Amino acid sequence: MPIGLIALALGGFGIGLTEFGIVGLLPQIAEDFGVSESAAGYLVSGYALTVAFGAIVLTAAVVRFDRKKLLVSLMLLFILGNLISALAPDYSIMLLGRIVAALCHGAFFGVGAVVATKMVKESQQASAIALMFGGLTVATVAGVPLGTFLGQQLGWPATFWAITVIGVLTLIGIQVLVPATESAQGTNLRQEMVAFKKLQVWISILVGILAFGSVVGAFTYIAFTLTEVSGFSTATVPWLLVLFGVGTFVGNFIGGKIADRALTPSLLTLMALLAGVLTLFALTAENQIMTILGLVLMGSVGLGTAPGLQLRIMTFAEEAPTMASSANVAALNVGNAFGAWLGGLTIAAGYGFTSPLWVGAGLAAAGLGVLAFGSALAKRPSGPVPSAAPGKEATVGAAR
Repeated sequence: MPIGLIALALGGFGIGLTEFGIVGLLPQIAEDFGVSESAAGYLVSGYALTVAFGAIVLTAAVVRFDRKKLLVSLMLLFILGNLISALAPDYSIMLLGRIVAALCHGAFFGVGAVVATKMVKESQQASAIALMFGGLTVATVAGVPLGTFLGQQLGWPATFWAITVIGVLTLIGIQVLVPATESAQGTNLRQEMVAFKKLQVWISILVGILAFGSVVGAFTYIAFTLTEVSGFSTATVPWLLVLFGVGTFVGNFIGGKIADRALTPSLLTLMALLAGVLTLFALTAENQIMTILGLVLMGSVGLGTAPGLQLRIMTFAEEAPTMASSANVAALNVGNAFGAWLGGLTIAAGYGFTSPLWVGAGLAAAGLGVLAFGSALAKRPSGPVPSAAPGKEATVGAAR
C-alpha cells in the first residue's frame, strides 16, 4: 500500500480522537466552565450533528477544487478548531471550537476515500479505504483512555493540544506523501448532485444509516447492559469497551479485504451476521463469557461493513464519487444519532437494558432487506447498473 495512505490514516486517528477523546473529560470540563452535565454533553452531540451537516454542505461548496489541496485545507480547519478548544476561556468558545473541527470531519473522510482509491489498483480500493478508516478505529480503542489520561494528568486542554499536534503532522504528511491528484476543475456541484438521482445511491445511504444505527444504538447504552444485566463491576467497563474497540479495528481491515473480492456478497453476509450477533448478544447478555464474545463480534462485524458501504456508494456514483462519498459519511453519523435515539426510547419505555440490542438487531435485519432489494435491482438488465472499467466488472456487475 502507498505510504501516503498512512498520512490519511493519521488524519483519521486525529479526527477520531477529537470525536471520542472528550468523552472522559466531560465532568472536568463541566466543572471548569460551570455548566451542567447535559450542557457538557452538547460538546459531543453538537459535534456529531455538525459532522453530518459539514459532510454535505462543505463538500458541496468545495467539490470543484483539487482534492489534495482540499485535504490540506481541511486539515488547517481541523487544526484551527482544536486550537480554539485548547485555548477556550469559556463554554461558548469551546463549543465553537468543536463545531469548527467537526466541519472538516465528513468532508475529510469523503474526499480522503476518493483520494485513497486513486492511489491503488482497482482490486485494492476497499482495502485502501479500510486503511484510511483504520485511524478512526484505532481512535475508538485508544481515544477515550488516552484523551482522559492526558486530561487528568495535565488538564483537559492538554488533550486538544495533542490533537492539534497530530493535525500538524497529518498536514505535513499529506503535503509530502500524498501524490498530486487530477484537477477537479470542470467538476461542478450540478454534476456531483446527479448522483442523487440514482436509486442505488439512496439505497446505499439507507443501508449505511441502518447498519451504523444498529451498532451504535446497541453500543450507546452498553455500559448499562454490562453492569445491570451481565453483572460486571463499573471498574471493568472501560476494559470491556477496549474489547469492542479491538473488534472494530480487526473488522475494518477484514471488511476491506473481503469487499475487494466480492463487494455485495460480503456486505450481505456481514449484515446478516450483524443481525445474528446482536440477537445472540441480547439472548445471552446475562452470561459474562458470552457478553465478552458479543462485544468483540459486535465491533468486528459492525465496523466490517464500513469499507464496503463506502465503496458501494462510490461505485454507483462513479461520475460523482466525492459528493457521494461524503454523503455516506453523513449517513453513518445520522445512523449513529438515530440508533442511539431508538435505543433510548426503548429503555425509557421500560423494556430493559437489553432492548437496545434488540433494536440493533431489527435495524440490521432491515438493512439486510434493503441491501438485498438493491442488489436484486442492480442485477436486472434494466436496473441502474453503473458503468465500470473492464477490471472492475466482476466486482460491480457479477458480484451483485
